[in-house]
Amino acid sequence: MRKVRRDVEAPADLGTDVIGIPEGSALVLDLRLEAVMEGVLVSGTVRGRAAGECVRCLDDVSLEVEAELQELFVYPGRTPAGEDDEDLREFEDDLIDLEPALRDAVVLALPFQPVCREDCPGLCSECGARLADDPEHHHDAADPRWAALQGLTGPLHDEKES
Repeated sequence: MRKVRRDVEAPADLGTDVIGIPEGSALVLDLRLEAVMEGVLVSGTVRGRAAGECVRCLDDVSLEVEAELQELFVYPGRTPAGEDDEDLREFEDDLIDLEPALRDAVVLALPFQPVCREDCPGLCSECGARLADDPEHHHDAADPRWAALQGLTGPLHDEKES
């Protein structure tokens, strides 16, 4: 067993269209490598800073991401009984390619719909104004189907009282 801590640069496309870890930014890998019968079991965490935009107001979002990682890398020709070859990762010339496992772990740890804050009101659907800047923002727009009734909004008179 060996513990490994590495600071590496993030590969390209480590995220989704909305949020991800920018290419070249710092990733911290805290890993534990254990020899097992079939190969090497790699487990640990990966930490980095994700950047993206709020899905409600489109402001920039930056947050710390920590993902758990656990992957078995098998020796070539040593597939465990009952396992599909396509589900396993193998050594390549006595090296472990950690990028696919790292990508799987990090992308799953990212928020599906990132927000700048939990109570973000978003944008006005009429004009696109940021509702956080003007909480009282509204539009006086009447449904055109009710336009003929606009004149009836005056005070009501009770004929019996007159």
